[in-house]
Amino acid sequence: MEADAPETGYRRKKQPELVHRALLDHAARLAVEHGLAAVTVQAVAEAAGVTKGGLLHHFPSKQALINAVFADLLDALDRQLDARIAADPEPHGAFTRAYVDSVFAIEPEGNAAVWAALAISMLTDPPLRRLWSSWVEGRQHRHCDTDGTRALAAVRFAADGIWLADLTGVTVEERVGMRDFLMRQTTI
Repeated sequence: MEADAPETGYRRKKQPELVHRALLDHAARLAVEHGLAAVTVQAVAEAAGVTKGGLLHHFPSKQALINAVFADLLDALDRQLDARIAADPEPHGAFTRAYVDSVFAIEPEGNAAVWAALAISMLTDPPLRRLWSSWVEGRQHRHCDTDGTRALAAVRFAADGIWLADLTGVTVEERVGMRDFLMRQTTI
């Protein structure tokens, strides 16, 4: 009987999903703490405990990493919206109500800071702007039967205005009253 040769050197068990997640999370944290300019391949790799080559295996460039962080946030928003829509007994306006609820539910302790860093960057970054535009157009198309009216579009644009005010530090007076007013407009 042959004995197995002892393995020399340390080999870490590969867990690509965990590494991918860690890279996204560390990139988002760096964007929040130091701005999008601080999200470099080297900084994210170091923060996640991988080599630059390891990062580039998952994301071929800094832009690909930033796009992936933004797409990850959009996926989370999609799940949140879908859960709210599913819980709404009235189909007409359900997407708009879910959208308004989501905008008003953003808290500074949660993903708000990540959204802020990426949303402000979206204004000057064409790839991020295209991702957002594509997401919005996809959602509008998906919900055109229940939320395709001008009135509901206006409510969503008003919610976007609240979101932009939050991102830029503008105080929204009577926040709860504003949310309630927008929600009432979805049932007209």
